[in-house]
Amino acid sequence: MYAIEVAGLAKRYGKIEALRGVDLAVPEGVVFGLVGPNGAGKTTLIKTLVGALRPSDGEVRVLGLEHLKDRSELRQCIGYMPQFPALYEDLSARDNIEFFGAPHRAPDLREKVEDVLRLTELTARAKDPVHTLSGGMKRRVSLAGALVHRPKMLFLDEPTAAVDPQLRSRLWETFRKLAKGGVTLFISTHLMDEAMLCNRVAILREGRIIASDTPRRILQKGKTRLLVGRNGEEEEKIIGGHPEDLAAALRSYSLSPEVTAVSVEADSLETVILSLIGKEVA
Repeated sequence: MYAIEVAGLAKRYGKIEALRGVDLAVPEGVVFGLVGPNGAGKTTLIKTLVGALRPSDGEVRVLGLEHLKDRSELRQCIGYMPQFPALYEDLSARDNIEFFGAPHRAPDLREKVEDVLRLTELTARAKDPVHTLSGGMKRRVSLAGALVHRPKMLFLDEPTAAVDPQLRSRLWETFRKLAKGGVTLFISTHLMDEAMLCNRVAILREGRIIASDTPRRILQKGKTRLLVGRNGEEEEKIIGGHPEDLAAALRSYSLSPEVTAVSVEADSLETVILSLIGKEVA
């Protein structure tokens, strides 16, 4: 089963093509990462998926629903955290979350508000006006507002941008906890290392998906430097990123006594992704 199914999705603003024939399938119950440089079309894709933008062409189904035809029903099932928190600064954190939960007519709303306050570690500041909170806390209020009605699908547009490493780590702990509970998360980011934290990753470049796979398989598209110390000298070989490539390279040495050291330096996921993006540009 797929939480998201996209075929031939295009979005044009006059002569500008923000999305160019995007095809995408996101399995249920995973943390799915969307990575790419600024201006790649990540926000446009998310806004189209949640029904905030009308596509110029193509088909979109989210949780089996047509994102425009079934918009009212879909909004009861999804949560959306925008790139920039849209909060009422004079209201408290609790009041903001309750306000965002009200349109969903969720039963026991106050109880759900207290649950997401605990989940996002905001209970101690729940009564404070939002304008007194730090930028990181405002992001947590925004996340809590997207979660309060307990959606089956959660869209997060660069949720960890400009937050400190500790908060970033706590947010990812929350994302993993949600996924374990059966929520599908679709997370866009320009931080390439976050892709390693996802179950699957799609790379978006200039409105096109240029790769979609698990982080491990994307890593295998990179190169590995094999350094072998032999007879007091160091030899270097550039091999592929598959485990079989390493085995084949080592086989030629037969691990004879004259081999005194072996080290492997594999490309990082960021290096591989940037390389793939560069190939597309070329």
